[in-house]
Amino acid sequence: MSAVTSTRIVLASRPDGEPNPGNFRTETTKLPELSDGQVLLRTVYLSLDPYMRGRMSAAESYADPVEVGEVMVGVVVAQVVESRSPDVPSGSYVLSYSGWQTHAVADAGSVRLLDPDAAPLSTALGVLGMPGFTAYAGLLRIGRPQPGETVVVAAAAGPVGSAVGQIAKIHGARAVGIAGGPDKCAYVRDELGFDAVIDHRAPDFAEQLRAAVPGGIDVYFENVGGPVTAAVLPLLNLYARIPVCGLVSQYNAATAPEGPDRLPAFMGLILTKSLTVRGFIQSEFVREMYADFERDASRWLSEGRLKYREDVVDGLGNAPEAFLGMLHGTNFGKLVVRVGPEE
Repeated sequence: MSAVTSTRIVLASRPDGEPNPGNFRTETTKLPELSDGQVLLRTVYLSLDPYMRGRMSAAESYADPVEVGEVMVGVVVAQVVESRSPDVPSGSYVLSYSGWQTHAVADAGSVRLLDPDAAPLSTALGVLGMPGFTAYAGLLRIGRPQPGETVVVAAAAGPVGSAVGQIAKIHGARAVGIAGGPDKCAYVRDELGFDAVIDHRAPDFAEQLRAAVPGGIDVYFENVGGPVTAAVLPLLNLYARIPVCGLVSQYNAATAPEGPDRLPAFMGLILTKSLTVRGFIQSEFVREMYADFERDASRWLSEGRLKYREDVVDGLGNAPEAFLGMLHGTNFGKLVVRVGPEE
């Protein structure tokens, strides 16, 4: 096959505080010819996720940063256009870490085959993919909800938070969601079946949250940080567990927050209430839990016990704008870019 041209979005510069469109640049490049054991991919869906903000920064983190001039990192669903591997046939669909580009060359061993008849392909980026597994592993391994306990989750309308609440309900716990705006709150309550939901934009948010958890909070699944966490902390029960998945309210901060040092009070709370606070990255649980997740989530999805919502944006060129909006909560559901058609 003749050389294929790929359109890609690269990191043009590192953001200072909040990212802006100037931090991205669109390029075209010719891909190399395939070698044995490689596949040529055509991107169908690109996942946009909050962790990408951290990868734009050079600050020390759990993963290496994207270098300036490199393709933005991201998980994609792609179709195999050409294959030099017997294990990944042409025409098949795969999950790949190819990033923000229309085409890519990848090692066959680095992709995972998908069954387009088992579930919509885009779910491999959401409820049946990394966000769903993040909810499953963080809640069940760290949160350990028991029947009758109260689980509170921030960003409850998002792909991780929505799964957390539903899995908590499946395990017999009471699910209380925190979301932004009446539409998202209605979705969490009416479509997902949470026991209660509170709008964090309400002027009396802290009072509403307290009323929604009369028995206190046993598990708080942390996705947001900031004022939401400040309202949750006084309501935690003895031996409460806090899986720390994300802190999206802080990702764009360029300086330390103003006000008094709250660390001593937080450490005191950990001590006096015997709290378990653990940050985690979903990849650390893949080997021991992913097979169970695939089995359970697929069954729950087919039974209608695990529901999801997607926010689909068309065109790779719209990825930067959609990503910047996501950091402000403008998306409603799992944010996916449709880069090319399913065939």
